[in-house]
Amino acid sequence: MLRVAEQYATTDTGRQRRANEDSLLARSPLFVVADGMGGAQAGEVASKIAVEVFEQGLGDTAAPETDLAARAGSANARIHELSHSNAEQAGMGTTLTAVYVAPAEVAIVHVGDSRAYRLRDGELTRLTDDHSLVDELLRQGKITPEEAVDHPQRSVITRALGPEPAVEVDTRSYATRAGDVYLLCSDGLTTMISEERVSEILSTHPRMRDAGEALIAAANEAGGRDNITVVLFRLEDTSAPGEPAPSSPVTPDPRTEEQSALPDPPPPAPPPQAPPSPPPVRARSPRRPDEAGERGRARKGRLARRAVPAVITLVVLGLLAAGAYLALGSVYFIGTNGRGLVTLYRGVPYQLPGGIELYSSDYVTGVSASTLSPARRRTLLDHSLRSEGDASSLLHSLELGELGE
Repeated sequence: MLRVAEQYATTDTGRQRRANEDSLLARSPLFVVADGMGGAQAGEVASKIAVEVFEQGLGDTAAPETDLAARAGSANARIHELSHSNAEQAGMGTTLTAVYVAPAEVAIVHVGDSRAYRLRDGELTRLTDDHSLVDELLRQGKITPEEAVDHPQRSVITRALGPEPAVEVDTRSYATRAGDVYLLCSDGLTTMISEERVSEILSTHPRMRDAGEALIAAANEAGGRDNITVVLFRLEDTSAPGEPAPSSPVTPDPRTEEQSALPDPPPPAPPPQAPPSPPPVRARSPRRPDEAGERGRARKGRLARRAVPAVITLVVLGLLAAGAYLALGSVYFIGTNGRGLVTLYRGVPYQLPGGIELYSSDYVTGVSASTLSPARRRTLLDHSLRSEGDASSLLHSLELGELGE
């Protein structure tokens, strides 16, 4: 039988947000992370409602997946009702990732792009799938994993609690083992640092508090563009009361008890070694009077040959920069901003190394992408390059409600 041996939970505003719209619950055996959307007056409210629904726990449930899904449905109904009764909270929603620790397994309910991970034997495994536009494009093969990392629409989620009267939730269960470490987090962590970095931090910090603080620090050092929430817990075996399972095998001492009490004998003295032989002396050949001049001319020739590729590279980069500058002023695409609102961008949806963006925000609508149907999101937010007139016409129809479905 397994139980939670150690846990740690924290949330951080990050370095670029003024308010924290994340909420969490860490009350063993139930753990929840919710990442609200819709602004401080709405996203924070939505995530708190989601967590409040789970605060009473599940008790001794025999069907944790079913009970977790029922709680998620209740949270969705409450958030949806409030968003339609209060104009300031219209369109609000939240992600949800909840984990219940049963005696031999963990049950998970999940909506949105917050995540759950398991670290077992040094290997990190993601236990949830993102409900996001970028992940849909990735699964369809329309973008590569490298393009997904800095995709302009990485904040667009395709499923959340609140926007619709009913919501489809993912439910799963996984068998547990002693020593397993589980991580629940908002996308403020996973959009800032890679899964490889997450695995490295968890593997090098066995204490949950140390690991959690290191994850928050790493996300902030990478830019801290969003709120960061981390929930960690480690499982132990309780089959032997009072004796937690060791985290690593113990190597027995091959000596007897009496021998182990005696001090170790001193190591044998190393055999005498002969003094090292002096290095051979090389006679330097006499230099011809014109040798220095020949070497100088050869060096200049090599430098000239090396300079040619560098000049060509600079010319190519200049042409690319000029092309990008012209593209920024002549093409447009439709996406979403950090708040999830449909936005018109001038330029092309790419980012150069060093964080140099080839696009800029031109116009922000009041329409949240979460209120659009999945089909409409896929066709409207597919990053197709458009003329200014075409893009403006689409946004005008969207704001009039003609493209809502």
